Amino acid sequence: MDDFVKTKLTEWRLSDWIVKFQDQGIDEESFYCLDYNDIDNLITKVGPRAKFKKRLKSLKGEKNATNQEHEETVDSAQVLANSNTRDKGKRKSEPQGESSGCLSPTKKRRRDSTYSEKLMLSEVRNMMACIRNKVLQGEKTNFNAFLEEKICDLETEKRELVGVFGRTGAGKSSLINAVIGEKDLLPSGSVSACTTVIIKVEANKQNQNYEAEIEFITKEELKQELWYLLTFILNDDDCKEEDADDYNDAVEMLSALYGEERRKNPSVEHLMNDKHFREIPEFNDSKKKTLTCKSAKELSAKLVKYTRSGSEDGDAKEIKKWFWPLVKCVTVRVPNSDLLQNVTLVDLPGNGDRNKGRDKMWKGVVQSCSTVWIVTDINRAASEKEPWEILKSASSLIGNGGQCQHIHFICTKSDVIEDSDDSSVAGVRAAIFKRNMRAKEEVRREFRKLKGVQTHFSDDCFKVFTVSSKEFLKEKRLGPDDTEVPKLQEFLQELNDFHSETLKYVSGAYGILSLIQGAGCGDVAGVKEYLCTDLEDNLVCELSKVSEAMEESYRAFNKSLMEGVEKSNSSRESVLNSFLYPRRVTGSAFHKRLKCIVTNNGVYKPRKGKQQNLNEKLASKLMESIDVEFRKTFPNESKCEPFNGAISSFSLVTGTVVEKYKGVQLQLEFLRTEEEKIKTKVHKTIRERKKEIYSSLTTSIEENMQKCYEDTQQCTGQGSLNAMRDIIKQHVCAKKVGMFEEARDAMISNLQKLMDAIQKTLRETMLRSIELSLKTDDQSVPDVKEELETVTKYYQELKKNQDEGTSTVSADQPGPSSAQVYLMQRNS
Repeated sequence: MDDFVKTKLTEWRLSDWIVKFQDQGIDEESFYCLDYNDIDNLITKVGPRAKFKKRLKSLKGEKNATNQEHEETVDSAQVLANSNTRDKGKRKSEPQGESSGCLSPTKKRRRDSTYSEKLMLSEVRNMMACIRNKVLQGEKTNFNAFLEEKICDLETEKRELVGVFGRTGAGKSSLINAVIGEKDLLPSGSVSACTTVIIKVEANKQNQNYEAEIEFITKEELKQELWYLLTFILNDDDCKEEDADDYNDAVEMLSALYGEERRKNPSVEHLMNDKHFREIPEFNDSKKKTLTCKSAKELSAKLVKYTRSGSEDGDAKEIKKWFWPLVKCVTVRVPNSDLLQNVTLVDLPGNGDRNKGRDKMWKGVVQSCSTVWIVTDINRAASEKEPWEILKSASSLIGNGGQCQHIHFICTKSDVIEDSDDSSVAGVRAAIFKRNMRAKEEVRREFRKLKGVQTHFSDDCFKVFTVSSKEFLKEKRLGPDDTEVPKLQEFLQELNDFHSETLKYVSGAYGILSLIQGAGCGDVAGVKEYLCTDLEDNLVCELSKVSEAMEESYRAFNKSLMEGVEKSNSSRESVLNSFLYPRRVTGSAFHKRLKCIVTNNGVYKPRKGKQQNLNEKLASKLMESIDVEFRKTFPNESKCEPFNGAISSFSLVTGTVVEKYKGVQLQLEFLRTEEEKIKTKVHKTIRERKKEIYSSLTTSIEENMQKCYEDTQQCTGQGSLNAMRDIIKQHVCAKKVGMFEEARDAMISNLQKLMDAIQKTLRETMLRSIELSLKTDDQSVPDVKEELETVTKYYQELKKNQDEGTSTVSADQPGPSSAQVYLMQRNS
């Protein structure tokens, strides 16, 4: 027992009970966690007990008020610091701290409501932590184990990925720096330097440092890459002329990592010797490397040799050895970043990678992006080929094969204009605005031409921004809003969606507290038994509805795929000929390319230009046949739902059930919140599994082609090109049926597995919840009446605002919400 407890009991003239508190091991932390049931056991006399309860409640209110005051002081200090920093040329993003006077009334209310919700969430989390401790200290029953599991399940992390694409020099790094308010974070400014690895930028929630976690490729992956470069690129004289970009890339990579050593003994065995990696032991030990700095600028300087190629700027000249060829991914963590609390910005180089490890990670990241930013120079926004090629080649990966909901085409350097007749600030600004509007319309018009992309995305998903990172930071000719950086910041703030995360946690806590409180109420005339029967009958009925909706999708899939098989079989010869006999490519160049393709399981990734993928080419008719039905069944748009909304419609706790069984309202509230949680879980499962289903067509064909690729690799010497072509044609065309039917069966099988998993999850989860909530009477659970009362108020307020489409304070209602009033009353 500590002095805090003794002091409080003495101050409250309850020193007679010090020994009892001491015997029960009550310290300061557990003192604040005491509920009415605990107090009843500790203080057996009514008079002293009533005084203690009143004063403890008052003390908790004072503590909350102190915590709030402290947080407000920290926030004010942060605002002042950010304001001072902006005055020196560094603009912090608005949500990270902007003076109240600079905010519009709507934005100020939004900021205040977010702050109130953070207080709510913090208080409810503390409550649930205390309750979990009490459950752990209670009897070892199945019910208590179930409660602990449910409390632990409340903690889930929301993470939205925003993929940033663009060619070298388009301004990706400057854009990211401006949007998050960290001018010096990612290196930028060099015309020749380019980002060579995946860079993830997220919030540091643990401390105030700028950190970078570096993940390396494996030794086996490096060995395979070196073999490929030495065999197909550097030792091929034709490559120097016909594929100069690939040749120069290979030379740059080996020079960066090995320097002059690459010339002395250019063999895989020599280049894999551990002596070359002594300066980076983490690579040898297959571990991650962590860099920790106090400032963004310091971290940026340390990161250059792990992330950039071709840089000759400033301190980079002093770097003698570069390690970017060994790096798979870098995760940069930034302190005090509200915009990145639930969002990760990902700087993605190029269009995949020749290295298998990096390419696998690249695909995984791209598939997980809910938003994609395509960055290009405004002067060539509509006409430049590279950004549109990136979008076209990635469309199936981010669309049906991924989870992307938003495509933002970002035209950078929007402040640069040369042909303004009026040189005044107002004249230049008007000219810039006119040019930007014209550029936006040209980009939208170009997007509407991309029929292949529009198979996966509607016009509503596509937005154009004209951005100037430079002007946002310096404000010479354009105001902040004119740069459109604040629009991107506001989008990220909405993507964080703190309101929904708060509601999800509070809703779960409300359900658990309802269950605990209801468990101690006993049964009334066998009501629970009748309720169980009704709910189990409802479960059978609801599962039948879900099954019917999924079967309808299954039949539609099967029909579309049958048509795709027929088209694939009838067009395979023409498809193969277009791939094996390309126009405007010499025989020697294509011979080398085809060698690369069969060595790399059907894929060729040039330094520039489109990727060549024989597996995707063979699967193209199947993909075209299923794309429309796939998007209908598994839409990415937030307003649409999989299987025509059958999962969201699933519900056992109907209005009729609630009306009929008012005596077990608390248990029904728990079951209702469980329904919402399980539906969220099922939707997440669908989102992940649908990627596997979509890619199964190409994966099946790649597996079918393995024997063909292995045989083709054996062709050498004169006439080997035609021999390779013949082997591929024989493998694909020899049988009238086979490859495409197997691909169809693979997709249908994966779809069936998902359908079975959905049914099983819904059935087993709800039956277990019914069993433990209605067939258990446990008198050993803690009394949570007071906690339930508090959480109920918070939940009702959050739910009301969610239904109205507002946050804790609506835009049309300047006054505080009832939840805020309640918070203020508790803290007063």
